[in-house]
Amino acid sequence: MANLNITSILEKMTGKDKDYRYMATSDLLSELNKEAFKADQDLEPKLTSTVLQQLEDASGDVSGLAVKCLAPLVKKVGEERVVEMTNKLCDKLLNGKDQHRDTASIALKTIIAEVTTTSLAEKILISLAPQLINGVNMGKNAEIKCECLDILGDLLHRFGNLSKNHEYMLTALLSQLGSNQATVRKKSISCIASLAPSLSDDLLAKATLQVVQLLKKRSAKSDITRTNIQMIGSLSESANEYTDDEDASWKVRRASAKCLSAIIVSRPEMLSKMYLETCPKLIERFREREENVKMDIFNTFIELLRQTGNVTKGQSDIDESSPRWLLKQEVPKVVKSINKQLREKSVKTKVGAFSVLKEIVVVLPDCLADHFGSLVPGIEKALNDKSSTSNLKIEALVFTRLVMASHSPSVFHPYIKALSGPILSAIGDRYYKVTAEALRVCGELVRVLRPNLNASSVDFRPYIGPIYNAILGRLANQDQDQEVKECAISCMSLVVSTFGDSLQRELPACLPILVDRMGNEITRLTAVKAFSVIANSPLRINLSCVLDHVVSELTAFLRKANRALRQATLGTLNSLVVTYGGQIGSSSYETIIAELSSLIRKSIPNVGLAVRNKVLPQALVLIRSALLQGQALQALQKFFASLVQSANTSFDALLDSLICAAKPSQSGGLAKQALSSIAKCVAVLCLAAGDQKCASTIEMLKGILKDDSATNSAKQHMALLCLGEIGRRKDLSNHVQIENIVIESFQSPLEEIKSAASYALGNIAVGNLSKYLPFILDQIDNQQKKQYLLLHSLKEVIVRQSVDHTGQSELKDSYIEKILALLFNHCESEEEGVRNVVAECLGKIALIEPEKLIPAFEACEASSCPGLEHSCPHKPNLVKALLPELLPLLYDQTVVKQELVRTVDLGPFKHVVDDGLELRKAAFECVDTLLDSCLDQVNPSSFIVPFLLSGLGDHYDVKMPCHLILSKLADKCPSAVLAVLDSLVEPIEKTITHKPKGDAVKQEVDRNEDMIRSALRAIASLSRISGSDYSIRFKNLMNKIVATPTLAEKYSSVRSE
Repeated sequence: MANLNITSILEKMTGKDKDYRYMATSDLLSELNKEAFKADQDLEPKLTSTVLQQLEDASGDVSGLAVKCLAPLVKKVGEERVVEMTNKLCDKLLNGKDQHRDTASIALKTIIAEVTTTSLAEKILISLAPQLINGVNMGKNAEIKCECLDILGDLLHRFGNLSKNHEYMLTALLSQLGSNQATVRKKSISCIASLAPSLSDDLLAKATLQVVQLLKKRSAKSDITRTNIQMIGSLSESANEYTDDEDASWKVRRASAKCLSAIIVSRPEMLSKMYLETCPKLIERFREREENVKMDIFNTFIELLRQTGNVTKGQSDIDESSPRWLLKQEVPKVVKSINKQLREKSVKTKVGAFSVLKEIVVVLPDCLADHFGSLVPGIEKALNDKSSTSNLKIEALVFTRLVMASHSPSVFHPYIKALSGPILSAIGDRYYKVTAEALRVCGELVRVLRPNLNASSVDFRPYIGPIYNAILGRLANQDQDQEVKECAISCMSLVVSTFGDSLQRELPACLPILVDRMGNEITRLTAVKAFSVIANSPLRINLSCVLDHVVSELTAFLRKANRALRQATLGTLNSLVVTYGGQIGSSSYETIIAELSSLIRKSIPNVGLAVRNKVLPQALVLIRSALLQGQALQALQKFFASLVQSANTSFDALLDSLICAAKPSQSGGLAKQALSSIAKCVAVLCLAAGDQKCASTIEMLKGILKDDSATNSAKQHMALLCLGEIGRRKDLSNHVQIENIVIESFQSPLEEIKSAASYALGNIAVGNLSKYLPFILDQIDNQQKKQYLLLHSLKEVIVRQSVDHTGQSELKDSYIEKILALLFNHCESEEEGVRNVVAECLGKIALIEPEKLIPAFEACEASSCPGLEHSCPHKPNLVKALLPELLPLLYDQTVVKQELVRTVDLGPFKHVVDDGLELRKAAFECVDTLLDSCLDQVNPSSFIVPFLLSGLGDHYDVKMPCHLILSKLADKCPSAVLAVLDSLVEPIEKTITHKPKGDAVKQEVDRNEDMIRSALRAIASLSRISGSDYSIRFKNLMNKIVATPTLAEKYSSVRSE
């Protein structure tokens, strides 16, 4: 029935009346867009020929509709028909009438854009490319050549990698660089740029060399020379950047800026060199006369700043070779040049200048302290000038906010009068984004005016009234954007908390508005946080007019489903209880505690008057959670310490409750983290109860360890953890032979008890280093069987002592030499576990004695990878200078070494053992750490191929860290990854399509699932790289994932993590 309908439409399309033809063509377009439409084989020829005929219709409206029909038509007819259509259109383009040429060109571009299958793309490429090349070489005029080059560029941009005649096409296109027509030369550059990503290295080198040879010809015309320079830039970036109609020298400068930007992004290890050679030139070119070029130069400099921030995060700028130090030396020149740009008439230039200043402040906080005064006139002009756009005002305000937040308040005191007026005027701006940003700046201005509530070096009183009135006008207005409402609430809370002592008359008018905003669901969260700011003010603001109402509202919020609101409410309630506890009624306290006790499993309440009966039972449930850690655990420790100090709470009852909480339930024992949490709370409880209670508890715990009953393992485990936590906080040397009692537990058949004993011994040693550390060192030398556990005890000592200067000096002064000798004596132990613990210890000691440890890593290759991994995150500068020598050694450890692979004959079958597996895994983990702390010293391009590529196809244990590294590189060095993306697809595809054997055990199946998800996370990171869709291999891989239901589900899951 559908085909009969189409036949009728096609007949009407060939009628004489143009209105009938238009309506029939419109009907055809509607039919083609229906998903259910499918033409039979007999109808296809007539359908395609009629649409092509309509392209030449005398009515422009009809031919325009016919062009629109091509897009759905390509997907509704067979591939042979599509190829036939492209051939006919190409013939019209080359040999048809002039008036039909534009339509044929548009139609061809439409078809090419709609092709999605590789097979059709190959057929069109094989058929169309030679005809277009012929049109370029033999074209009757420049217009035909340009049309052919345009279409060929589209074809190569999408499907260039599918062609097998790269050399033929490249030769033909390069010959056009000498054309007399500028437009032909320009289109040829664009075409070659589209082809460049698909060329082999040899062909790309050949093309570049040929263009360079043309550049050397002194007899060449200046236009031709310019074209060749542009061609070099396009080959560098593999993309054409020129859209202008005239050749001019500014294009070369623009291309150079973009080329530099690409190098900065892709080669972070060259940053220091960039600052020495490139940065001065970029700053000098801020005076560029062409605005578009100037914007590109600004953007290139911003990329340099961002890359500096990325690769030097967490590093100091003391090292004179550091990019941060080198940037700091250039700041005066940058400010001087930017000041000139801020005096320009162009709004676009001033926006770019403020963008540069913003990035400098982000990368180098406090770098403008000596230069801010010179920037004030530029800020004033941007905010006051009638010609300023909203965009310029926003950029100026954002910069002002950032610079105020990152510099000492005293820097701005001389300029408050000049800045306050424009900032307050901007609060009244009609555009909501300007108003919101001005309110944020006003918040920083409040902090600058009165940084110290006890004493101030500037008279802030004249500014209080204007600031308050400007903000109140926005706060009281209900009819405005949500962003403005939230900023007004936050800013007013800062004003009240900072100047509240001078606003006593105004508070009764202002505070009820803030309370009213708590009743609005949109502004509720911001208003809750605002009262927290006010409550935390040292000025103890008088809240008597709203306090009961605020507490009532906050208590009700604890029942809301919004997690962020509940958390903010708890913080605000805490602040109100601490500051205004005496003014809150007893009934309010009862309500608060009732609500808090129901939330105890999700958050830690504050200790109140009636918590023992309502909160303690829930706290004992919470402490058994395996997820309890960080601030929540610290708060729980404070809770027990405060509880035991209250008069109506028994220490013995609390201790028994905690010990009972550690008992295994019917469903099994507690998680390791839960036992550790309980032990920490026991230790804090004992110390808070006093020396007598603490001593009796330790004796009780020793008694548990002396009991050798086989059913007492859970108690012994808990006792060891408690002794370790108490010993770390208190000297236990008064308890005779406690070290020997603990070390006896090394003989236990249970691994968890041996591990707990090792942990306990190390932490007890921390409490009295002079007594227990020599004991541990002596035992390591003399107790071969206990060596591994004793080394773990030593590691606990080193870890705890390395976190503060006192511990470091105590360790360094007396024991470091002996510890080092012992560790290096065991770094080549036959036991892998011993070697790993030694490496961890060496990494931690490297933070204390770098001058002795780091050079030794080179001499101890087997343990250098883990050692580097443990020292790099905290003190990257320790190893930075040695990385040029260490990196080749490290990379060498990532490769499979056949001499370390051996075959063990087990009789009926043979088993392959890879002794280098752990070393490769450690090497990749070390590289992962280096990417976080020393990225500027790593050349990602030389690492990805061949080392990372090898790891992606290695053993399961090696693939997992490689996937993490690939994700990190995709985020930090996208250009380097994009350059070799095609080669990375194969090993990743093998990983996600790997299936375990039919007789595989559950553990193998689970490991394979984990590996697939890990690979899919890497793929998700790769898909976020701009330009990744140009890789046909990667695009095919993505299509395969989407088309495979199981993979698609997993991929969707990892993307939402």
